[in-house]
Amino acid sequence: MTHTDKEVQEYSLQKLAILFSVFGDTGRVKIINTLLGGEYCVNHLSEAVEMSQSAVSHQLKVLKTNNIVKSRRDGKNVYYSLDDEHIKDIFEIGLEHVSHTHDPYEEE
Repeated sequence: MTHTDKEVQEYSLQKLAILFSVFGDTGRVKIINTLLGGEYCVNHLSEAVEMSQSAVSHQLKVLKTNNIVKSRRDGKNVYYSLDDEHIKDIFEIGLEHVSHTHDPYEEE
């Protein structure tokens, strides 16, 4: 069975919506922001983003499941980093966008 262009486009749009929903959590965004600087283990990420290690581990699982971060083991330690340059690009473009837009919660 072959997929039509419309089915492929629908599937891609669904995946994009899921990607953006993953970016919809402040804790995950803080982790991504930290990982822009390189790879970190859970305890260092926990300190950097001021979250418990269990909360960071939970968020890393979500990020890894959605191909936003990857991990590598070195002995007993597991190090996390961004999966690829696309994640950095998406994050930086989003940050640039919100930096120049009007804050809807700010009084005029």
